[in-house]
Amino acid sequence: MHKINLAEKLAQVSTYWDPRVVARYNDNDVMVVKFAGAFPYHKHDATDDFFLVLDGEVTMDYATHPPVTFGPGEIVVVPRGVVHRPRAAAVATVLLIEPTGEPNTGDSGRAPAPKAPI
Repeated sequence: MHKINLAEKLAQVSTYWDPRVVARYNDNDVMVVKFAGAFPYHKHDATDDFFLVLDGEVTMDYATHPPVTFGPGEIVVVPRGVVHRPRAAAVATVLLIEPTGEPNTGDSGRAPAPKAPI
């Protein structure tokens, strides 16, 4: 029952593709993360993926659909089972919401981030 300043939390993040938990909401992790470059293609079979760009620009590439580019204040929800990869040509800051314990890497084969709280 307190406020969370996302800019202050993001100032503590120095790595990319490493979501950090800032709050928990109905068995979901609310996280901030910095994107730079491209993440591997992957999918999540059991859950949708929620992305809200706070700063910068992100392109969501899909295996079977045209890419979508979105910026500050814009949301993309990737439906469960859809193969996708986020990428950012320059550093972008993003808010993610995922079920607690869901690996951010899906089925990519990449080791999942620990999602440590900040």
